Amino acid sequence: MVAGWEWDETLFLGTAPYYRRGRPPYAPGLAGVLADVLDLDGRGRLIDVGCGPGTLALSLAHAFRETVGVDPDAGMIAEAERGAAGTGVAGRTRWVRARAEELPPGLGTFTAATFGQSFHWMDQDRVAAIIRDLLLPGGALVHVADLKSADQSVGSVGSVGSVSSVSSVSGVPYPAEPDAAIGALVREYLGPVRRAGRGVLPHGTPGGEAAVFARAGFTGPERHVVPGGQPLERTVDDAVAGVFSMSFSAPHLFGARRDAFEADLRRLLWRASSSGRFSGRVPSTEVRVWRKGPAEPASPASQPS
Repeated sequence: MVAGWEWDETLFLGTAPYYRRGRPPYAPGLAGVLADVLDLDGRGRLIDVGCGPGTLALSLAHAFRETVGVDPDAGMIAEAERGAAGTGVAGRTRWVRARAEELPPGLGTFTAATFGQSFHWMDQDRVAAIIRDLLLPGGALVHVADLKSADQSVGSVGSVGSVSSVSSVSGVPYPAEPDAAIGALVREYLGPVRRAGRGVLPHGTPGGEAAVFARAGFTGPERHVVPGGQPLERTVDDAVAGVFSMSFSAPHLFGARRDAFEADLRRLLWRASSSGRFSGRVPSTEVRVWRKGPAEPASPASQPS
């Protein structure tokens, strides 16, 4: 956890209805790459930790006998359940509202665990140890993240979205979303320091996952990059949803000024694109796979005579 900051239940409060529309997709081919890398045959079990509205879990549900999605936000779990019903995988999925640090007993064991851009919010050493205990020998812990370009920064509040800018590429029909201006507007309303639930994150969220997983006894990682770059067209409504899907600009943070902020945001976006449309590209997706070692052989003294 970040020093001086504690998780609270308002971290993503109110963001769930905006998440699926506002966040860009993972790179096409991610599910296929994971199926090959993990040698999936439809018979294993997956736990997706910090599943949000099921973005990653739903794309992988067809490759497992059962997928369990875990998230502490009630809105995210509700969205995931709706998504499962809408995509015909409700019978293969289960959704659990819980923090990763406080998983309920009885979940069973798993062949794979995924973290889709969620691990940085957790008590990392504790969660890595918990997940290791839930994985079968030889099981995989998979860390999935967008590869973000340097031009997406909006200062102390971080990137508003993860759609790659294409403003410098010829032949695209619309301008890129004005990330820097959006970030400045967020800071104007919420202050210069990144908000996170009831607290602030002046230095952002932690990295260092490799050391955490190594301490927990995992080996690896195997690194794979799923190429993005596919054209992505977004509207003003998509861009607004993207802002409200972020923890640092969650709707509740604006309080009574929420409507005023949205009005200013929409004016900014229409000034940036008179058509109300923006061009971007799907970001590439980075996959790092860590493995749990095989079961230790029983010592002669512990074997039955």
